[in-house]
Amino acid sequence: MGIAVLGTVSFGMQAQVAVKRIYASPQQRIASAVWAGDTLYVSGMTAPPVTPADKVKGTPALFGDTEEQTMGALTAIETTLKGQGLTMADVVEMQVFMVGDPAKGGKLDFAGMNASYGKFFGTAEQPNRPVRAAVQLAALANPNALVEIMVVAVTSK
Repeated sequence: MGIAVLGTVSFGMQAQVAVKRIYASPQQRIASAVWAGDTLYVSGMTAPPVTPADKVKGTPALFGDTEEQTMGALTAIETTLKGQGLTMADVVEMQVFMVGDPAKGGKLDFAGMNASYGKFFGTAEQPNRPVRAAVQLAALANPNALVEIMVVAVTSK
């Protein structure tokens, strides 16, 4: 009987978690990030074009190889984190979604992704490394993307 009473008391004292959604623009269909208590969930980020499209000359935007796209995605994530008062050192989990690089015969460029990853994590300036999963897909929603990365960050106390 004493155990049942303790269980009831502890469950009744659980705190509500505050949830705050961050949108890059009012038209955005998904949140860029979501705070749940002290944890920030950042939506999948892809790299911006390395060179923008030139509509006058009719040239398409170029997005670069896996290494360049990883650098662009991680830089976008870093910007999102900074906007919320966090840094890459606060990242505790990372999910990397990759497709084969057509310039490499459709082969996955894991080394290229890791080269850019190593500039943000496990360095002398930022020794923290998150848990990570890397998954190969047939395609990403953005047809120009070779890499999409989402992270979870937690505020340090």
